[in-house]
Amino acid sequence: MQYQHLTEQWSAFSNAIIAFADQLGLLEQSDSNSQALWCDHVALRVNDIALAEALLVDFKQRGKVISDNVVNGRAIYIIVLDEPLILGDWQIDCVELPLPGKHYPQQGWEHIELVVPGNATSMDELDYALRLINPNIDTVLTNDSSIQVKRSAPHVEGEQLANPTIAFKQGDICIKLHSAGIKAVVASESTA
Repeated sequence: MQYQHLTEQWSAFSNAIIAFADQLGLLEQSDSNSQALWCDHVALRVNDIALAEALLVDFKQRGKVISDNVVNGRAIYIIVLDEPLILGDWQIDCVELPLPGKHYPQQGWEHIELVVPGNATSMDELDYALRLINPNIDTVLTNDSSIQVKRSAPHVEGEQLANPTIAFKQGDICIKLHSAGIKAVVASESTA
């Protein structure tokens, strides 16, 4: 897989993500909710270190690495793109490229991360903010057993910003919700 292959995958990935976000009720913004979700970044999954390093070289030609921290034993690169990727109404200017840590069933685009308004610092606060966006999320999850939900609080050494996360996964795609954008998280690491 090369960068060109990723650009060829983008349309199918975008369509699948938008359909999943719509299914989760994340695209519906009521009149009373003036603060909308925004797409913070998109993440890749690769199984081969040489491939990851080649993609990193390609991405460095299209943007700037703002972080290369080690998380759970592997380096994860955050690249700010010169030209954002377009996903529906969202413009995504950051890409997460982790070096391989385990074998993934598929390589390529894997998930997006959406920022939920409200600056939640705990899982309860993030759950509450999610329910403001979609009060029917529990019904959606009850009616579709193919959706897996995982709650976590990833943390990098030196990070000062609490960032609880809710991940929704269906098949090969995933949407993660959190309360802080990746640029703010990276900035918090540098102030530690």
